[in-house]
Amino acid sequence: MRRDEMLNALELTAWRLRGAEKNPPPPIKIASGTGSLERGLGGDAVSVSPSPPTPLQQGEGEASPDTRAQRIAQLSWDDFASDVASCTACGLCKTRTKSVPGVGDVRARWLFVGEGPGAEEDKKGEPFVGQAGLLLDQMLAALGMKRGDDVYIANVLKCRPPNNRAPVPQEADACRPYLERQIALIQPKIIVALGKSAAMLLLNTEASIASLRGRVHGYREASLVVTYHPAYLLRSPADKAKSWEDLVFSKRHLESLG
Repeated sequence: MRRDEMLNALELTAWRLRGAEKNPPPPIKIASGTGSLERGLGGDAVSVSPSPPTPLQQGEGEASPDTRAQRIAQLSWDDFASDVASCTACGLCKTRTKSVPGVGDVRARWLFVGEGPGAEEDKKGEPFVGQAGLLLDQMLAALGMKRGDDVYIANVLKCRPPNNRAPVPQEADACRPYLERQIALIQPKIIVALGKSAAMLLLNTEASIASLRGRVHGYREASLVVTYHPAYLLRSPADKAKSWEDLVFSKRHLESLG
């Protein structure tokens, strides 16, 4: 499908990403955050311990949350998915069909973080494969991007909450070490927080999406941009244009890093 056709499907024909020589991007506003934004483009993934700890087996406990977090912080990609699959740190392990660790390019510059798996994701073990995932794929394609190619997609929660409800604090805290490890392994240049749950976890704030949009926040060494979750856009299509604007803004910011 051509880019124009994708934008038409998204009802976003008014938004076009133009060349910088014709329409230079506006100055980027940098919001104070928890991390440095001094890293340039490129660079390899973080080095991994040559002898990573063995993933826990189902039902095996740990002495404390700190001990668990320290162990997860040493996981390699080879052990990451199996460790997530064996996790029993919250009650979602009892209702999941499959855990959903994440998917994509493990050296990606772009990291998209959603809320949690839905019914389709729970069946397949991959994030964003339902209607919300289709919309996300269409928006990426309109920018000349696709999942798995310089893009990694993950969720705050690695297991589906019953009835697709929002994560509760205990669940988000239990999954936090896994997302933090993914960020450390990928070393993305830009993180796109899709929805309030991702923004709350990554920025430690309860501010509204509307107040967080349009700015570049910092998360460790990565830039972070907040936008609406694709599932919300399916319910509120009038906000698709705002989300598209956020993605264009993100791409221009990444290009500005040089």
